[in-house]
Amino acid sequence: MEYIFETEMEVRDYECDIQGIVNNANYLHYTEHTRHLFLKSLGVSFAKLHEEGVDAVVARMKLEYKVPLKCDDRFISRLSLKKKGLRYEFYHDLYRATDEKLCFSCQADLVCLINGRLGHSEDYDKAFAKYL
Repeated sequence: MEYIFETEMEVRDYECDIQGIVNNANYLHYTEHTRHLFLKSLGVSFAKLHEEGVDAVVARMKLEYKVPLKCDDRFISRLSLKKKGLRYEFYHDLYRATDEKLCFSCQADLVCLINGRLGHSEDYDKAFAKYL
């Protein structure tokens, strides 16, 4: 898979459960943060689009947990993107920075609501044109 964006993050102690590994729900926060940073890198404001009535929302996610991340682990979040119909398919892979071990994989399908109704977003298509 060809990645179009990546960012590095660190696991914080409060994201871990009693087993000392990242709680499964926090991986979703990591992927969402990566998508928002990706938008920001393109000059797109998620908040501004919302104010204009354009909301990208998660419609479906497919998650695969591979190797757990632990407190203080640094990891690299990598992203790729495809479009099928009205869906933007984001592919996320999280790699532990020390050894490039794949820890988590996710496909997050997003759709756009335009003033509350499912629709086509010219704003997102324009922002993503280079990658679609």
